[in-house]
Amino acid sequence: MALRLPFFRKFKQLLPRSLYGRALLILVVPVILSQALAIFVFYERHWQTVANRLAYALAGEIAVISDRMHEEDPQTIIDNVSGSVADNLYLTLNYLPGKTIRDFPMRGDYSTILSKMLLKALSEKLGGYRFALDLRYADEKISIYVQLKEGVLSVVFPERRIYTPTTTFFVMWMLGTSLLLSIVAILFLRNQIRPIRRLADAAEKMGKGEETPDFRPEGATEVRQAAINLMIMRDRLRRQVAQRTAMLNGVSHDLRTPLTRMKLQLELMPASAEIDELKTDVEEMTQMIEAYLSFARGEETEETTPILLEQLLTDVVSSARRANLEIHLDKPDEATVFVRATAIKRALNNLIGNAARYGKEVWIETEKGKKFVNIMIDDNGPGIPQSQREEVFKPFTRLETSRNPETGGVGLGLTIARDIAHHHGGDVMLDDSPRGGLRAILRLPL
Repeated sequence: MALRLPFFRKFKQLLPRSLYGRALLILVVPVILSQALAIFVFYERHWQTVANRLAYALAGEIAVISDRMHEEDPQTIIDNVSGSVADNLYLTLNYLPGKTIRDFPMRGDYSTILSKMLLKALSEKLGGYRFALDLRYADEKISIYVQLKEGVLSVVFPERRIYTPTTTFFVMWMLGTSLLLSIVAILFLRNQIRPIRRLADAAEKMGKGEETPDFRPEGATEVRQAAINLMIMRDRLRRQVAQRTAMLNGVSHDLRTPLTRMKLQLELMPASAEIDELKTDVEEMTQMIEAYLSFARGEETEETTPILLEQLLTDVVSSARRANLEIHLDKPDEATVFVRATAIKRALNNLIGNAARYGKEVWIETEKGKKFVNIMIDDNGPGIPQSQREEVFKPFTRLETSRNPETGGVGLGLTIARDIAHHHGGDVMLDDSPRGGLRAILRLPL
């Protein structure tokens, strides 16, 4: 079994990846195999048998005529039977006195099955007679020369005497029906696969939070049921998001109100070290509440719009520089991304803020591919161990052993950035930076 696995892996790699290709393969391959098997059986059991019998019948007729001409006067035999033989057996007979078989060299392609059959039949039926075969005597005609006592017998006959046209008709019929069935299968499968493709596109758009006003359930019963269930799931998710947003708005109002009162009270109290500490605590609580609400609320209500990558990064970098961050931007690749601009800017700000928090400088560059564009954010900080890079994407996770414990944040920056990227069909990944620190890669689909 272990020896077979590499073969099956290679065979699996040759199979089509799409459902359309595989379904077409399932339909067409059996048709082709059955037709090929039918042609092979026909060739083995019918065509060869018929062709062989025709060749032996022709050779027997020539042998009978040769025997009579050998025993009697050749010219008399030709005069008596040539007309009847020509009308009934389609054989044209001529007697060439004084000629020998050397005067008639064998011509033509003798590697074909029909020529081999004819040569074999003539060798067996003519016995001791020497003969020559001219396959190129004339268009669709063959000539056989038989050496007699004082001359040569010439027999000319059409190719159809040893060739049955049913072979051509049968092969053409099989090929024609195979082609017709393949065309029907292709058209049928295209109509069946089209609803599945639309369903997949709609599911992808729904997963990104985009609207699908033109999507309707269609196709086979199972595909329609899947589409209906997808739309039901979409509506349920929208209701849940709406309910969660309403609840969070209430929580936000309820928490901000007492915090605002506490700020006012602290501002009115005499300055002291204890009051400053309380102000710091209140400010941290406010930031934590904002982070929690932003993480839970998401950006579902924003519409997707096209935006130039250069404009997007320029806006983000300008905002970061206003906050006195040391940031460098290489000229971005020319590309247009379809994103929720506010959400993506928020993700980039989180990644840039994270890089600036632990590094002295930040570098941004882009890398455009066929289907995705990568926005790479490098810093020259301490970095994150490779074994812990997936851990930091979990909510409220901070790696105190690898990052400065005095820095702010509640461990949601990378989580929010990846969540936004996933909503756009992309991702956020971490890698080693050529600058010596950490590289954060925001991947967005084109």
